[in-house]
Amino acid sequence: MLANQLQKARQPARKIIYRTRGETGGPITRLMSPSDLGQLIKPFVFLDHFNFDGQGRRMPMELGWHPHSGIATVTVVLEGAVQYAETTGKAGVLSAGSIEWMRAGNGVWHTGAAEPEGVRGFQLWVALPPELENAPNASHYVMPGESPVDGPVRVILGSHGTLKSPIDAPPMNYLGVSLKAGERWSYQPPKGHDVAWVAVHEGVLRTPTPVPSGEIAIFEPSDASIDFHADGDTVFVLGSAPAHRHELALGSYSVHTSAKALRQGEEEIRRIGARLLAEGKKSYALREYGEARASRSLPPSDR
Repeated sequence: MLANQLQKARQPARKIIYRTRGETGGPITRLMSPSDLGQLIKPFVFLDHFNFDGQGRRMPMELGWHPHSGIATVTVVLEGAVQYAETTGKAGVLSAGSIEWMRAGNGVWHTGAAEPEGVRGFQLWVALPPELENAPNASHYVMPGESPVDGPVRVILGSHGTLKSPIDAPPMNYLGVSLKAGERWSYQPPKGHDVAWVAVHEGVLRTPTPVPSGEIAIFEPSDASIDFHADGDTVFVLGSAPAHRHELALGSYSVHTSAKALRQGEEEIRRIGARLLAEGKKSYALREYGEARASRSLPPSDR
């Protein structure tokens, strides 16, 4: 025991190689996109930190329809509640403590809207491996109390200790952590998880340099442990995974591993979009899609 403690004390702290507060537009802060930091820490390719306070004008559900392919979206509701609906027919409300795993696969459209009291949390995109990027879509909605908890840690994806998420995801860990002021916590990634990052929802996290609320920090490639110390009550999410070894082929709403796979996914997106238009649905994404059809051209990402 003493030998292990001495060995850990001699290990240098795992360095932060990049940090940012992203770009804020209204209630959403985009911390990462597939065209920027997503290239650095794929399979994690996109992260929004959202804070709808319920004071502004709410966008109707009907105007939020938009598509995805090649990815899974992971929405973690920390406070408040949000409505959701998919073209698969699934619909409902995610309250605080809920998780959405929406594996778009070959293509799906979905929409959402904050409930009147508002909603706060994170939405992550995960780039899927080749065997899943054009597979049939599959979604899993985990209600409050259904995700395993180990002390300060809630398992969103993957595992922690003996606990495993109920969501069937590719090999990766995505954890929600809540520390009281002054508490310390150490994360040991599984072997081969050489990608790791943290994003702070509330408080200040020291690693040992401070990471304040609203910031994402990316750690150097390694599967070494990371030590955390909370300055005040602190809530954050943390991700680790083996590096995604494929190039990213990007569409407007899609992330794939090749141009061929991207074309296949966006063909399915167009097919579903045509159905939504025929049903009379309207949204910013459907307007773009309809204008592209009217001009007999494809969106820029498809050319």
